[in-house]
Amino acid sequence: MCYIIFMKLSAWAKTKGISYRSAWKMHKSNKLPVRSEQLPNGTILVFPEDEKIEQAAIYARVSSGDQKKDLDRQLLRLVDYAIEHRILIAEKVKEVGSGMNGQRKGLLRLLANKNINLIIVEHRDRLTRFGFSYLEASLKSSGRKIIVVDSTEIQDDIVRDLHEVIVSMCARLYGKRSAKNKADKAIRAINKDVDNA
Repeated sequence: MCYIIFMKLSAWAKTKGISYRSAWKMHKSNKLPVRSEQLPNGTILVFPEDEKIEQAAIYARVSSGDQKKDLDRQLLRLVDYAIEHRILIAEKVKEVGSGMNGQRKGLLRLLANKNINLIIVEHRDRLTRFGFSYLEASLKSSGRKIIVVDSTEIQDDIVRDLHEVIVSMCARLYGKRSAKNKADKAIRAINKDVDNA
């Protein structure tokens, strides 16, 4: 026995969080992402089983090991977001490492997985500190996308990442042994200036 699943356009629009009027306009212009059909009485039916199922991955990251509790809370918030928006979670990735590290294994595995067509992150900087728009454009060109749950920037890890940039630059200039000490002095001076402002 074969069952055909359908629903009214108004019910489908509600599940997608859009107005009925917007859904009706999409139907009239043949832009609905699902098959639709209008009955003689005017009722519009949609067939959601034709809808492409998005395979989503949740990506959570913190900069250091002492933030592991924050990592778990971040992951829970992302899972709640996915459930609230009815997104199928295919994979959950947690990583500890700098947002400037281009060799994070979990992130590289996600980006290489063509079956994952949606990556959900809490903040842009959880994915990468620099070049987010390039990464987003690259994924978009292959029909994939990134959802940023909270578009406001967080500041607590920025000082830590600034420290890493200074350590890296000082290491090149002064040698690795004294680089960390010089970077620590620079950060203390920055923090002192910020406190005095």
